[in-house]
Order: sequence, then C-alpha cells, then structure tokens
Amino acid sequence: MTRAEMHGDELIARRGFAAPPERVWAAFAEPAGVAAFWGGSHATVPAGSVTIDLRPGGELSLDTRAPDGATRRLRFVYVSVTVPHELVFDEPVTGLRTTVTIRPAGTGTDLTVHQRRLPPELRTAQAADGLASILDALGAYLSDDLRERP
Repeated sequence: MTRAEMHGDELIARRGFAAPPERVWAAFAEPAGVAAFWGGSHATVPAGSVTIDLRPGGELSLDTRAPDGATRRLRFVYVSVTVPHELVFDEPVTGLRTTVTIRPAGTGTDLTVHQRRLPPELRTAQAADGLASILDALGAYLSDDLRERP
C-alpha cells in the first residue's frame, strides 16, 4: 500500500513495483494504461476519454467519473519528457506541477510522484489518500499486466 506525505504545498508519494521501468513508463505514456489506474479507488477513467501528446507542450487529457456519475475533464500540459525516466506536467488552471520519476531498482522500479504548488483545496488528507490510491491502482494494473505476459 502506498503512503503519500503532505509538506505545505507539496505532496509526495513513493512506491516500488516488480515491473521493469519501461513497463511503468508505458503505463503513463499509453491511454489504456492511464485509463486503468488514474482514477484510483475514487473514480473511473473511460478509456476513450484519454488523449496523450507526449512531448513538451503536448497535453494529457482525460475524464474522471465519480461513483455518483459526476464527470470531470482533467487537462495537463507536459513541461518535460525524459523517456523512460521522468515526466513533468502542469495543470494549467491551478498551476499544480507534477513530477513523475521512474528509476530502476533491482529487477523492478521505484516510482516517485511529487506534486508542487498544490492549491489550498488540495492540501488535504483526502488528496493524499487519492494520490496513494492511484499508485495502488497502478500497482494492481502492473501486476495484472505481468501475469498476462508470457
């Protein structure tokens, strides 16, 4: 289970995965991967709603659907893309910056998600739990993916 730590206007979550770094990267770079984990335990992401233009200045867009059916469109702009090690993207409305760092660790991967400039409404335990649940969902997705591969 993932834990996320809040420090002022920053939120940091770390998690290790048995999957190799290239597979973790692919989960963030492919629409099917993003749709599989991005909602965590609090929302679903319709696969057809995810668009990825993986380059600086490109966008990641997706819809999240809450259990009550409410849908919210999320949009992020990539600041930097260093394949397969780091993604940096901003949420243009709030200015929230997210850095995803992927590092080899033995036969697996260490992942860090560092969010900066959190708006006041996201400086909550609920936001920390939400980020942790997203990384837990990523872990489940990668585990399922590894079982399905020969």
